[in-house]
Amino acid sequence: MTASLLDGKAIALQLRAQYREQVAVLAARGHRPGLAVVLVGENPASQVYVRNKVAACEDTGIFSQNVVLPADVRPQEVIDRIEALNRDARIHGILVQLPLPPTLDEGEVLAAVSAHKDVDGFRTENVGALALGRPRFVPCTPKGIMVLLAQAQIDPRGRDAVVVGRSNIVGRPTARLLLAADATVTVCHSQTRDLAAHTRRADILVAAIGKPMMITGNMVKPGAVVIDVGINRRSDGSLCGDVDFASVRPVASWITPVPGGVGPMTIAMLLANTIEAAQQAANREERCLAD
Repeated sequence: MTASLLDGKAIALQLRAQYREQVAVLAARGHRPGLAVVLVGENPASQVYVRNKVAACEDTGIFSQNVVLPADVRPQEVIDRIEALNRDARIHGILVQLPLPPTLDEGEVLAAVSAHKDVDGFRTENVGALALGRPRFVPCTPKGIMVLLAQAQIDPRGRDAVVVGRSNIVGRPTARLLLAADATVTVCHSQTRDLAAHTRRADILVAAIGKPMMITGNMVKPGAVVIDVGINRRSDGSLCGDVDFASVRPVASWITPVPGGVGPMTIAMLLANTIEAAQQAANREERCLAD
């Protein structure tokens, strides 16, 4: 058996063609979607992510604005800049690039983003709405994982799903989405005993723990669907995931490559959420005019 690739790059490109049409329709109504990215500090990986997001916006016709602040910025200045973006009618989505410098309170900064512009889905209200099954915006990486599964016609219903990682950004929301799709879900983490015993029974295995090539072929159930969220840089400069691709591909039925798997889908879902935010804003404005 050799697993088929869940090609996130190819799927994301197909989605962008649809997004261009949606953006054009909204722009014709006077509501061109706009995304602002707030970058604090000079983290090289964050800078790359931001450049990719800006390029994706340009490709689909979404207006983009970068707010770049030094690492030693005063916390209040960050809050003030976000509140200004909340008031800016051109901006429908605000993304605060993580991680933030340790001098900033991540929770406080994220809470400053308007719930209507929280296209990352990180505000407390949006996290709670997702937990209740009524999300306004689904976090981009978990949403991208579910779209990948749907594109491959992989139905989680009734399957055993194991998520390795419990972060608020990926692990926990992914588990909630899989549960909502009627999978039986186990969440594993750094304190899990005998991790392999859990991963070997997974029909769908999501690796999001941030450790290079931690999941090996002998930890995977034959025929499993393996989603690798990790992206790690090796000493030679090359990238690898949390999954040992070479040993897992002969065992799995489907697998995401790194790079080119989940990463492009994360950016695609950011575009989708920004377009949805613009649509919601347009609907609110048009209802007010009708009244």
